Amino acid sequence: MQRLEHLEHLDKHLIDELAQVARETVRDELREQTRRQRRKAALYAASGAVALYAGAAVALAAGLALALVLPDWAAALITALILGVLALVLRNAARPSPSRPAQGRAAVPGQRHAVPGAGAASGGTAAPVPPMPSVPPATGAVPQRRPDDDGADGGGGPGAPRA
Repeated sequence: MQRLEHLEHLDKHLIDELAQVARETVRDELREQTRRQRRKAALYAASGAVALYAGAAVALAAGLALALVLPDWAAALITALILGVLALVLRNAARPSPSRPAQGRAAVPGQRHAVPGAGAASGGTAAPVPPMPSVPPATGAVPQRRPDDDGADGGGGPGAPRA
């Protein structure tokens, strides 16, 4: 009996030590990944700042070139308009348009969770889920005929010719 209790104590100690080693290993790996990502983010930020100054220099050069042939105020106004149009074009390029939905968003307004590649290949259904109707269906009521319905469906409504 004494020997079994001693083995249980060794097992618990071994499990605790193994868990500690696993935690330290994961912590070290995460620390290294964070260090690399922090450096990459700093480089992106620095390149963005340099690009901002480069863009300002190009805008200044364009304004000064226009000022050679136009009054100064007109050159500044034209440069500002060009930069404003460029900003709008870039903003619209970043936004999703109705013809190309954003990745990960539902293509149908009523569809909540659109997962790319969730078709028949991944075990899901091939057809998308239809959107939820905006109004509940009428209970016990016969659907009314629309005025543009010419009876081509073979229905025998009030306006249908009798045979």
